[in-house]
Amino acid sequence: MSDTEETPLKESSGEVEKEEEKEEEYNPSFEEDNLQQSLTEGTLSWGESQEESQEDGEELEKWMDKEEQIEGEEGRGEEEEMRGGEEERRGEEEEAKREEEEATGEEEEATGEEEEATGEEEEATGEEEEATGEEEEATGEEEEATGEEKEMRREEEEARGKEKEMRGEEEEVRGEEEKMRGEELKEEEEEMRNVEERYERGEEEEKRWGEEESGEEEKSEEKEGSKEEGGEEEDKETEEEEYKWEREEGREEEAKSGEWEEEEEGVVLEKTERKAGKAQEEKKKKYKTTIQVDDIVISSESSMSRSSQASSKSSSHSQSPEVSEIYKDISMKTGIFEEAAIRSQEDIGQKLEDISAQEKDEVRFEQHLEGRRKSFQFKEVSSKESLVSISTEDTLFQKEEDSKVYPLSMTWSFGWNSSLPVYYMREDKRVLLYVCGHTAVIYDVFKNTQYHLQGHPNIISCLCVSEDRRWIATADEGPDCLIIIWDAFTGIPVHTIFDSCPDGNGIRSIAITRDSKFLATISDAETQKVCIWKWTLAVETPACTLELPKEYGFQENFIFNPANNRELFEDKGILTHSAPLLTEKTFNKLVGKFSQSVFHLKLPQILSATKEGKLVVWDIHYPPSSSSSSSSSVSAFPYIKPRKLVHLQKEAITVLTTIDSYIVTGDIKGNIKFYDHTLSIVNWYSNFKLSAIRTLSFSKTLPSPPTEKSNLPTDCTLRGDLFVVRNFIIGTFDATVYHMTVDGTKLEKLFVEPRDAVHAISCHPYQPLIAVGSICGMIKVWDFERKVYLFSRAFEKGLGVQCLTYNPEGALLGAGFTEGTVYILDAMSLENESSEPFKYSKSSVSHVSFSHDSNYMATADANFTVAVYVVVVKNGQRVWEYLARLRSHRNSIRSLLFGVHLDSNEPRLLSLGKDRFLIEYNLVKSYKDHLDVLDIHRTDQGNYPTCMIWYPPLTKELFLLICNSGYKVKLFNATTKMCRKTLLGPAYGSPIEQAQVLPVKSTLELQKRYLVFINKDKVGLQILPVDGNPHKTCAIVCHPNGVAGLALSHDGHFAFTAGGQDRSVVQWKINLAALEAAVSLGGEDLTPFYGLVSGGREGKFYRELEDYFYYSQIRSQGIDTMETRQVSEHICLSEMPFVMRAIGFYPSEEKIEDMFNEIKFSEYVETGKLIDKINLPDFLKVYLNHRPPFGNTMDGIQNSFDVLGFTNSEGKKAIRREDFLNLLLTKGEHMTEEEMFDCFATLFGLTPEGWKSEPAATCTQGLEICLQKELPEEITAEIFTTEILGLTLANSSEEPNQ
Repeated sequence: MSDTEETPLKESSGEVEKEEEKEEEYNPSFEEDNLQQSLTEGTLSWGESQEESQEDGEELEKWMDKEEQIEGEEGRGEEEEMRGGEEERRGEEEEAKREEEEATGEEEEATGEEEEATGEEEEATGEEEEATGEEEEATGEEEEATGEEKEMRREEEEARGKEKEMRGEEEEVRGEEEKMRGEELKEEEEEMRNVEERYERGEEEEKRWGEEESGEEEKSEEKEGSKEEGGEEEDKETEEEEYKWEREEGREEEAKSGEWEEEEEGVVLEKTERKAGKAQEEKKKKYKTTIQVDDIVISSESSMSRSSQASSKSSSHSQSPEVSEIYKDISMKTGIFEEAAIRSQEDIGQKLEDISAQEKDEVRFEQHLEGRRKSFQFKEVSSKESLVSISTEDTLFQKEEDSKVYPLSMTWSFGWNSSLPVYYMREDKRVLLYVCGHTAVIYDVFKNTQYHLQGHPNIISCLCVSEDRRWIATADEGPDCLIIIWDAFTGIPVHTIFDSCPDGNGIRSIAITRDSKFLATISDAETQKVCIWKWTLAVETPACTLELPKEYGFQENFIFNPANNRELFEDKGILTHSAPLLTEKTFNKLVGKFSQSVFHLKLPQILSATKEGKLVVWDIHYPPSSSSSSSSSVSAFPYIKPRKLVHLQKEAITVLTTIDSYIVTGDIKGNIKFYDHTLSIVNWYSNFKLSAIRTLSFSKTLPSPPTEKSNLPTDCTLRGDLFVVRNFIIGTFDATVYHMTVDGTKLEKLFVEPRDAVHAISCHPYQPLIAVGSICGMIKVWDFERKVYLFSRAFEKGLGVQCLTYNPEGALLGAGFTEGTVYILDAMSLENESSEPFKYSKSSVSHVSFSHDSNYMATADANFTVAVYVVVVKNGQRVWEYLARLRSHRNSIRSLLFGVHLDSNEPRLLSLGKDRFLIEYNLVKSYKDHLDVLDIHRTDQGNYPTCMIWYPPLTKELFLLICNSGYKVKLFNATTKMCRKTLLGPAYGSPIEQAQVLPVKSTLELQKRYLVFINKDKVGLQILPVDGNPHKTCAIVCHPNGVAGLALSHDGHFAFTAGGQDRSVVQWKINLAALEAAVSLGGEDLTPFYGLVSGGREGKFYRELEDYFYYSQIRSQGIDTMETRQVSEHICLSEMPFVMRAIGFYPSEEKIEDMFNEIKFSEYVETGKLIDKINLPDFLKVYLNHRPPFGNTMDGIQNSFDVLGFTNSEGKKAIRREDFLNLLLTKGEHMTEEEMFDCFATLFGLTPEGWKSEPAATCTQGLEICLQKELPEEITAEIFTTEILGLTLANSSEEPNQ
């Protein structure tokens, strides 16, 4: 902070003027260079003691009050003089009006008498004021003069009263509206009287201040006078506030009555603004250097509230960075308070059109005083505005739960990305920081609570924390990677860097300096780039960058020198580096691959650990001071040279770090060793049999001094001193996290998470339990309500859990493994229910399903095979036996589903494959090694199905709901397998992969059902019934690298998603009210559907649709008919395909048949009647639900030519003309030669009226010869699209424009 803020009251006027001339600019380099000095000086800091701040505040307020009184009274005197001149001019105008009013007659005399009574009342008021003046005369000769002035003012007020009488007479003649004007003028005079009283008091106060400055009165009298002035000042402030409200109420009244003042207002306003502007400039100069926002350091220490200062003294945050530029909302609001006096004249200028000149001066003066008062309160106000600036370490977990405004919100995250470190954030409450998928988790071990740092769209690839644990920096992978800096006290993202690595795959490593001002990143690209960010300045571009040559190899770790944060920086923004080549010949020994590097604790050296258990020591050579200024010379920069190779241990070193006076290593055998600065061993931990050490994180709290009760180990020195070190967190490669308490050598296991991909999850049917299976062969069961791990089972090596399913009773858990084994386990103990597992499959088991009575279990594997197991009774016991298996599909099986026959209550089994076949099996006729097939149906023509579930009984008809790759949801009759409806499903970047109906617990909830689904990377909700309304669905990113599984709690309150390769399971809270609110905001009836077409309801597309719809009515009755037209709201179903094609949708014959069935049988179950016509609203819904969601794309056409064509001489895929015509006749839907010729005739314009629309207009003679001329010898995708179909290609997306 600047010196001007320390003692602003003690400077001379000359020094103040010098400070005024300085520009108040924000200088980032000055703040960075003087950060530590600013923090240690602590001037004008909230960290100062409360007593000193109160004393300074009182002193400052007294001085400001005196200045306000002196300057305020001077300004008021000038304002009152101007008002007097204005009132005289008003009097002259009123005399002229009074002569006109005398001619109005005797009718106005009554009103005049009333006004005289009002004048008498005012005279009485004047007498009371005269008595008040006599009391004031007792105070001295000065007050007597003031009383005389008041009497003169009262006489002027009496004259104004008479003028008001005449004005009231005139208003009586004009009507009731003019009577109101007299009352308004009376209120105006009362306001003017109050202003005059304040003016008289101001003159008295000014005289008193003059006497104090001249020193004529004694000190004792000055003290008494100051007390009286203090009381009068309070009265004056109260009157000012009252007058302010009265003035605001009367502003509209004066605006009405001030129309006749417009001519003279400009002259007075100009003089008033000139004088007020001079006063503002003087006040601006006097108070300009009082407060400087740029000098305030927002650090963790100063941002604490006073109530928490005592508890925060134990943890120092003096090295937190300056982040005043980040919190722009704070600085902007603070700047408003500081500059209120300066900008008050500008603010008043906006109101000049609505108020009189007199009011403008008063408003300007009032706002000036208000701005000055607020300028001294900006510290308190700004601290209230920013949660970051006032937060403490306890703020994060004290935050209230966010309002439930999202349909899906993350509540818990199971798992840990063991390839990234775990950080020890707080020791007193044992708070950890780790990464789970695309979320950073702050975990309170003692409270068993989590706080999630959500904001990354991709998997987090690296993270780091500042030394004081205040700031967290995370970065992700992917083309649109982000770097986010979080406040660890509040969980608020204080700064986000976008497009930090546009040319690469994201950020590979990240590091932060010891003072937290600089951030360094290394990109994850073929050519890596090092970037240095000055993140405290809220910049979007790096301060300097450096591309690493490919011969350096792939860099995965980065660290700053804790003793010199700017060691690699040059003033001109040049990032220099030194990378000497190190080979086996350097030391004539095997060095090994590097794992991690650190800076030496005391010497200018770097230590690099290797996978051979060795340590390479590098010397840092600094240039001499004389050459430091020559930036062009290579010797002007530091460089490193290998010094020696130290063989520390046999085991490969996986972790290398430093803490206090120790160099710490962790190796592949789970050993943790401590060395001193001479690389002599001090202590080690090797008897805990840990897995390979992945990360070590030490507490930021210094260890307590040894006492008699301490149980510290002794070190390895000859003296045998006590080994004192901070407590630390251990993370191993098998995804286990431990806490080590050095005092007593206590190792505590905090949690164990899956170390491999997680694909299998299943919820218990009536208890709050979730089973999680990992490829590493471990099954864990959690209580998801209490967030408590219950029990687990680890299977032998080679058995990876691929799928899990509870049976309907919740007593059994079926597990399918990656190598084809199937286990049936006890749900509560995870012990084998059968004596031996089933090993009938040779590939991974992808699905396990139980029948409703738990008598059958079916599995599906990666070899497209369905296997069935049945319960039999042997020796009085129920035993599971293998029944049969069948390779029924030609592609992967997407769903395996049990159902119930409605007539017999017997189980039925269905399977759905990517080969587009829905197969139902006959379990009754199946026997040992024979699985009978009941029927086979094809579900799709072009797209492939993705999942299948039973549709809830919302209608009388029982349906199967099948989702496909074309973003469609189809309803099939459960008995006939007929497609009854095709609807537009959720379209969130990828089609639905899995879906489940949300369970309900009451009969009232049965009328409103919901669907939970997952696609490639999102989880979402869909309100049933599905009708194509886009507002009835929502989705959120849950696992950016892919979702592997979905499970729902038994009560329908939670959804669980498995992340596959990110080794995590996320629990989501379902809030259905938020989704219903979104639906209500989307509109009713057809309103949501209009938004799906270009231009909406009033757009060109919909108008063309209406024209085609009504033209179809005319066409169906005959174009050339002379009969009377019958116009209706419907068209025949036979006309629907033509209208579809006219608006750009070209359905196949199978899709047309599905449309016909959908409309024909839409009311058949309720009424038993078939529908043969359709109206325009229903037609619009059918069109939107059946058309491709993203239109016809060039990619789809090109894929077809890639499969069917050959590579021509130009390197493009093409189809010969003869092959093209042959494919149309023999492949796909059946087409005759006549139909084919008719199609080409229409496309080439030979039958302009359309395909067989008007038989008289068609002519097919010589059409075969025409095809030889029209079609080229080789047809490519571009030729087919543009020349044959007549579509245009968009330049950017290359999509056919229909």
